[in-house]
Amino acid sequence: MLTDKLDEKVSYYSKKQQEMRERKISAHELLTWAEAVTCATTQHPHPWAAWNFSQHFPQMPFEYRRSLIKDAIGKARSYLSNLAHWQKAGKKQGKPGLPGASNHPTLYEGTLRLDLSESSTRDRFVRLKVYTGQTWEWHNYPVRASRYFEQRLRDASWEKQSPRLVLRKRSAELHFAQTREIQAKKVVERKQGPDLVTVGVDLNVKNLAVITVRQHDKIIQTVFLTDHGLDQARYRHLKRIAKKQHLSGKPVTGEDSNQELWRHVRRMNEDAAHKVARQIARVCASYPGCVLLFERLRTIKRRGGSKSRRLNRKQANQLRGKINQYAKDKAYEQGIVTIEVNPHGTSHYCSHCGAKGERFSSRGGVWMKAKGGKVFRCPRCHYEANADHNASKNMHLSFYQKWHWQRKAKAPSRAAPSG
Repeated sequence: MLTDKLDEKVSYYSKKQQEMRERKISAHELLTWAEAVTCATTQHPHPWAAWNFSQHFPQMPFEYRRSLIKDAIGKARSYLSNLAHWQKAGKKQGKPGLPGASNHPTLYEGTLRLDLSESSTRDRFVRLKVYTGQTWEWHNYPVRASRYFEQRLRDASWEKQSPRLVLRKRSAELHFAQTREIQAKKVVERKQGPDLVTVGVDLNVKNLAVITVRQHDKIIQTVFLTDHGLDQARYRHLKRIAKKQHLSGKPVTGEDSNQELWRHVRRMNEDAAHKVARQIARVCASYPGCVLLFERLRTIKRRGGSKSRRLNRKQANQLRGKINQYAKDKAYEQGIVTIEVNPHGTSHYCSHCGAKGERFSSRGGVWMKAKGGKVFRCPRCHYEANADHNASKNMHLSFYQKWHWQRKAKAPSRAAPSG
């Protein structure tokens, strides 16, 4: 019955089409229905016996109750949607798991008061309505806010949404969603302009990002953002994890191992992703109205090598994805649109003449051809450059569909033989 209710269709009048149509029941309508069957009110004095929310949680603030019900509705709908996609795909593995409870409620107005007016961080606090085991009471908790959050809080263009309380093992956090309306011109129209500035970002492992800025067919700025030893440090931690897992034998189902090491690796990736994304956004801010270019992300293959190396490549893939997403978000705050270009051949073709080149690496003082070499050389025009820099420059050509990235004309269709 609950599944049928979540997929229920309701009729509505479309002003645009001037006719009656059907749509899936909204989350707000489901909330009203759920409150009617689970909470005792004057209009609905007899809720379902096994689902009587008022009886199991007396005196609970209605803001918390609505937050929990909305959270349950969202999880149930997400699970059913993912399950339907999985069944339609016909896969045998990767079946979506059942949704579980989490201590991350949304705090609506009336359940908290946030005071950041004091200049001293010691005097700042948030007032939360909490359950002591017997009654609901107001309690004050000290808070620390980042400077980015405070800047947006003072900016009238940013609208503050209801926060989410995230409980961790040793701390608690309030995550505030902040929204702002962004106006940006369509890329198709701006692409025709002669003064358009494009910012190409090539993401890699050692050079986390190579940024090139192009205008009037010339590269006017280049920035290399290295990992500062992150790849090697992460590999050492993953090597320790792989060794411990080998010594401890087959892991027990449902138990996590090496949690502190994994947490440290994730923090390293998260910190690096935010720093690199902030640098990319800073370069974009120097060229208002520019277009940010990324390659369509492709996965670095993890075949071969030890377990620690495979784990490291997997973490490197995740880091590239985080940089891509964070840079898009930070750039869009400034009204800068991001485009993903065709990555085919950006590392193999010359950015000066368009010929196919070769990659080289120095081994024992001798330059030798290598598949993932750091140096790119062109046999036609003898252009030589850092391979990542050459790939970043080729992203601009891919955006404008020049040379190797030109659209190929479709072959004329042949007429069917008669008779």
